[in-house]
This record gives sequence, structure tokens and C-alpha cells, in this order.
Amino acid sequence: MSIIELGESIPALTPHAASVSLPLWSDNIGYEEGQERIISKLSTGYPRFFIHKLIVAFAEDIVEKHGSMDEKAMLFPSTKTAQRCLQFIKAKASPSSPVDHVKIVDLVLDRSKTSSEILIKISPAVSAVIYHKDLFPVAKQYWQHAGDGVSSRRAEFCHTLFQDGLLVDKTILKSNGLHKSAKGPRRYQRGSIDKTPTKNNTPDSSDKPKSPIAAMETRESSQFLEERFGRNLDVSFVDNARTAILRRIAGSLMGEVDLATDPSPKTTSDSRGVVGLSEDDVYLYPCGMNSIFNTHQMLLQARGPMKSISFGFPYVDTLKILEKWGPGCVFYGNGSTEDLDELEVKLKGGERFLALFCEFPGNPSLKCPDLKRIRRLADTYDFAVVVDETIGNFINVHVLPYADVVVSSLTKIFSGECNVMGGGAILNPHGRYYSLLKKVAEAEYEDNYWAEDVIFMESNSRHFVSRIKRINQNAEAICDVLRAHPLVKNVYYPKYNPTRNFYDDCRTPNGGYGGLLSCTFHETAQAIAFYDRIETAKGPSLGTNFTLTSPYVILAHFLELEWAAKFGIPGDLIRVSVGLEDAEDLKARFAIALKAAEAAGKS
Repeated sequence: MSIIELGESIPALTPHAASVSLPLWSDNIGYEEGQERIISKLSTGYPRFFIHKLIVAFAEDIVEKHGSMDEKAMLFPSTKTAQRCLQFIKAKASPSSPVDHVKIVDLVLDRSKTSSEILIKISPAVSAVIYHKDLFPVAKQYWQHAGDGVSSRRAEFCHTLFQDGLLVDKTILKSNGLHKSAKGPRRYQRGSIDKTPTKNNTPDSSDKPKSPIAAMETRESSQFLEERFGRNLDVSFVDNARTAILRRIAGSLMGEVDLATDPSPKTTSDSRGVVGLSEDDVYLYPCGMNSIFNTHQMLLQARGPMKSISFGFPYVDTLKILEKWGPGCVFYGNGSTEDLDELEVKLKGGERFLALFCEFPGNPSLKCPDLKRIRRLADTYDFAVVVDETIGNFINVHVLPYADVVVSSLTKIFSGECNVMGGGAILNPHGRYYSLLKKVAEAEYEDNYWAEDVIFMESNSRHFVSRIKRINQNAEAICDVLRAHPLVKNVYYPKYNPTRNFYDDCRTPNGGYGGLLSCTFHETAQAIAFYDRIETAKGPSLGTNFTLTSPYVILAHFLELEWAAKFGIPGDLIRVSVGLEDAEDLKARFAIALKAAEAAGKS
């Protein structure tokens, strides 16, 4: 395959891609250092770290109309999410910062200007937090950690409405009142969506030949709607698509479904290892980190303010969420038996905790926590267990029996296409805190998952079961290649890690060991040569249908490399998310890259 050029989207030519190409080791370092030669070439990036250019353009237009030249804006899908950002800015900014003038502008659809059923159904809205530009680093922290920001598809769609005067400040609507007339661009009016008469209709005055201008406006309408939704992405199916996603996550739907037909009646499933799981126990979020953020928020509301436990080396923003919201957390970065021993001593001594958060397996070491023992401790000492199953996924492992809440990034293997974000949280119906969490969810949950993103996620996830099985096989094949090579120091993979027994405790009868692995070389120069030579996509993210390689620790922990190393996570570690390619072809590519590592070792 040809290497994707520096700064281009992964996948290539994908407007809403969730990764960006950093093909050389030095490119990754340059990205982290903010080198102009790298930053200037970035067409996109991972959405929580790189604010998509479509979002930036919309934010700039909002500031131009509702702010001043020394201000910026962060865009959110609702007033509530914007208010959380505003509160974070005021709480975390330095005392001398200009926080008094931070404001929220809620932009909503002016229904007096459209009768479009599509627009009314999807109810487009954006809430902008407008702040002094000096506060950008604090606002960006919230964007990255919480995952509450708007998706690029929502921004693109709503920006067009804003430019056409259909998305307006809510306070103006309240002061002016709603008008009955449906003015505005004709492409947003019911009559301009479909002018085709039915076969049995008799012509009347409305069927007279259109003027050239009217015909052009009708074509404009059709083009507008098709560009936004596509012939196979009819937004009228969004409710059915959302139901299909919920059922796939709950385990009651594994294959395709006809979105044009009404869903079958709700049913429960025991395919996740617990009896009676319903789609009503599943909650969708705009991204995986947002599912973790909201789960933590729900637990704080359900149980009151208490410290949490971060167990095992976590994904960077999970730890930041537990540290920056609520009373903080206790961090056990090794996730070892000794760490559990120490935790048990604290518990026996009377310390109490809100919840234990862990990944199964962890990223990037692929170690697994002892969920059985954690469950016993949770039952004895009254704390919740939240398990991130993104890497393991529920085709390979059943972690719900040991968890009160299971969270996942649907952006990864559930989608596979790397072109849409999404997250999910599942409440265990047999969990101790189930009733409390359901009560909080009923009062507080907002469905902020944008309609177009729902449609893409449903389409992408139809064959996730068969994809996972093939990726499992390919990953083991690559592990075999790496483990057999003398320059490879360590291969981290659930099947070969010392914690395999904990993985096997949760492995399904036909489950594999997943598609993610990491490796280290005896010398950093060998790792760099291998990375620079490997012919795969190279950039952030994981769980893609194509193989994706990354110097993960450089990207995730560049400013804290020594800290990460204390927990057995070396800075020259290479992470590989294995895809669906032909196994022999993949092995050949890795063999060529290993030859490059050999040459580096001789120089």
C-alpha cells in the first residue's frame, strides 16, 4: 500500500475522519512539540484533540456575530453541556483570567422560517461558549476531557442553517415570539423538498410548468438534502437506526435490519452474560470519553461526592476526568495483585470510594485486571465498578457480570470505518446501584448523538461480529511474527501477558484476544526504523478495519514520559491496531519493517 501523506486524513479523502497521518516517528514528536512544519499540514486530527476545521469555521462565524475580536467559541450540542464547560472554565482558570464575560449563546431552529419535516425532526441546535481568547487552553481541556463538543457533521449542517438565518439566538425568538409564516430559503420549506405528484393526482394550478428560478430552487433543495444525508442515509430512519445500535450493544441484534420497517417489539437479552438486559439499559453518547464522563457524573449524583479509584494504566483522559471532577481519585497505575492488596487494606481501614474505573484489557499494555476479585471487594465495601470494554469488546469478553456500568468507545471496532464518533454506557440490571442510576438517568440524560452520526454508526456496525473474528485471527498472526524476531524485546497481547488468566475468566466460548497489540525493541533506534518503514496507516486511534500503527506513548504522554515509564509503559513502545487485510500480506509488510529495524541495529 502507499503511505498516506503527512497531515492527510485517515482514511484518505474522508471529510469526517477520526485519525490523521503521521507517517514518521519524527512527525509524531513534531506534532507534540507544535512544530510548524507538522501543524501547517494537518487537514484533520483525532476529534477530541484536534478541533475539526468545520467546527472552527462555524465558531468563528458565531463570534463574528455574537462576540468580539478578542474572543473565541467552543461549540456544544445543548445548553446543559455548554453550561458545564462554562463552569469548568470559571473553576479552573487562574484568578487573574477574564472569566466574568464568558457567556453562552444558544442557537436554535427558527421554525417560523421553515416547514421542513426533516429539520423539525432532527431539531438542529448548537450552544456556543464565547470566551476571551486567553482562556482557550482551559476551554480546550474541557473539550478534550469531557467529549461534550459538537461533532463535525453537526457543525457542518448547522453552519449552513446559521448562514441562511434559520439557526438563531434563542433569546431573540423568545423576545419576538414565533411567526406563523414560513419564510426563508425554499430548500428548507416543505413544498421544496418533493414536488413529484402521485400517479392518481389530477393536475391543478400547482402542477403548472415551473419557472426557471423555481426549477433551480427545487434542484437546489434536492442537492442540499442529498449532500447532507445521501440516498442511503435517509434521516427519517434515524429513530430506527438508533434502536438498531442500542440493540446491537445490548446483544439482542447481531446482524442487519431493514430501517424502513418498524422495529420488532422490545426484548431482553442474556448474550452479554447477564439475564434480562434491555436496550433501555443502554445509553448513547457522542463519543466514548463522553460515556465515561457522564457515567462518573451519574455516579456522583446517585451516591454523593466521594473519591474514585483508577485501576490499571488508563487512557489519559479517563484519569483526568476522575482527577478534575468531584473529590479526585486514587491511582493504581500497575493494576496488579499487589495494588489490589493495598486497596483492600485501605478498605478494611474504613476508606470508602465512589467507584473503581478500569479498562479490560488496558491500553497500551493489554494487561487485564482481576475482575472477579474486584467484584468481591466492591460487594463487600460498597463501591461501583465501571469497566471500559473498548479494546476487549463484548464478542470476545463478557465483563458486564462483574460491572455496574460498562462503557465503550463505539468509534473503534464497533464502527471500524474511522469516520464517525460514538460512545455507549450499559447499566447492569442486577447491579447494586441500578435503581439509583436509572433514576438519575431519567432526570439527567440528554441524547446529544447527532442524527447523521447515528446513521453512519448504524451502517458501519452491521457486520462488526464477523469483522472482530477476522481481526482476532490477524492479530495473533502478527504477534507470532513479532514474537519470533530477536530484535523485539516484548510483545504485549492478552494471550501472552501474565494476566491471561484474568482475561480468560471473562472470555466468551468463541472469543479471541482482540485486535490490539503493542511491542518494544531492544533499542529505540530499531523502533524508529520499524515505525518509519511499516506500510500501514500511521496515526492515532484504534479498532479500525485497516491496520493502524502508532508510537502511542509519544502521542498520549509526551510531557510525562518518565511518569509513564514508572508503570512499565516505555516511551518507544509501538502500538498496532490490526485490521482486516489479508494475513499473508500483513505478515509480509511486518517482515519488511523488521528488516529495517535490523539495519538500524547494525548502524
